[in-house]
Order: sequence, then structure tokens, then C-alpha cells
Amino acid sequence: MGSIEGTTDQAFINKPFTVAVFCGAHPGSSPVFAESARSLAQALHGQQWRLVYGGGTVGLMGEVSRALVSLSGSEAVHGIIPSELVSVERKRSSINADEDERTKSYGSLTVVKDMHARKSMMAEEADAFVALPGGFGTMEEVMEIITWSYLGIHAKPIVLFNVNGYYDSIIQWVKKAVVSGFVDEKNSDIVVEASTAEDVIEAVRNYRVPQGRFDLNWGSR
Repeated sequence: MGSIEGTTDQAFINKPFTVAVFCGAHPGSSPVFAESARSLAQALHGQQWRLVYGGGTVGLMGEVSRALVSLSGSEAVHGIIPSELVSVERKRSSINADEDERTKSYGSLTVVKDMHARKSMMAEEADAFVALPGGFGTMEEVMEIITWSYLGIHAKPIVLFNVNGYYDSIIQWVKKAVVSGFVDEKNSDIVVEASTAEDVIEAVRNYRVPQGRFDLNWGSR
């Protein structure tokens, strides 16, 4: 993909600031996960920020999208989903509903051909990335967007919403990778953590692009 503009103060001024949220298609084993998804929606609403997400209506994806639509309206939420996942990550009622009914509850929806198109579109639309708890898919999205930052493809905030210590092991792994010589210490803050929705907002606003990233011009190729 081409280069993605880094986050600047102008991004907060000239257009609605948009946050890509990666999260699970399952609700998790504790109610705190769904509660945190809803609290993140409340925080986004408080900032008048938009949401772009994976387009599901189940699990944490459904919680954060439905909550933000209820607060900010359907125009504040854009879901992007591969056609093969519609039957898996969309409730049957939302699959069978007409477009107006779907939009009323979960925001607008774009159906794409594959996972690569989904992630590319989300990255292009987003001004920042936040990860709620999730499974393999969420972890893959987080690691890829970290790698894209490391390679200089984008310079946008990346925040782990560390609900109930869910991402403690990932944070420890980054530290271990630095100590073991696989990650430059200058890049140790390429992803930051936050324990509350309010802290997520602050982490996005205060994010500083690490100085150890590659300076590559992806847009020229």
C-alpha cells in the first residue's frame, strides 16, 4: 500500500478524526470486556471522533459500533468486512435487514473481497489505531500495523486498550525483544498502553512517533 499520512494537529481540525479499532468477534469471558468497548465508544463520542472497524455486529465489534451509533449517529461509524466473513461476523438479523436498518444500528458498511482490502482501507481511513481485546485476528491486525509503522508506511498512534491486563504479555514481549536485541530501544514506544477509555484518548493525543523507524518512501514505488 502507499504511504499513510502521519497524525498532526491538522488531523484534529480539518476533518473528523477517525480511530480504527481492532477487537474480537467474541464478547470474552468477563463482562468487563464489553463494558470497556462501550466506554471507548463513549470516549470517542466525547471527542466527536469517528470509528472505522471490522464491520462485525457480534462480540466487541458489535458493542463498540452499536454504542457509538447510539451516541453519535450512524455517520460516525464505518464498518469494513470481507464478503466471506459476513455470515460469521454479522448477526443473521443484520444480514437479512435492509441497508437503512443496518446503518441505523451499526453505521455504514463496506463489503470488500478479502482481508488485505479490509486492513488497507481501515489504515487509509484511520488517524489512529486502538486495540481492544481480541483473538488471532486482532493480534494479527495489531502486529501488522506496528510493523507498518516500523517500516515507515505510516506515523499514526497505536494504542493497546489493556483491559484487565489483557495485553500485559505483549507489553512484556516488547520489552524482552528490546533486551534481547531484536527491537531497537528507540522503537520500544511504537505501541503504547492505556488502562481506561479516557487514557486511550490521552495516549492518542500525546503519542510521539519513535525515532528508530525506517525512513522509506513507499509512495514512490
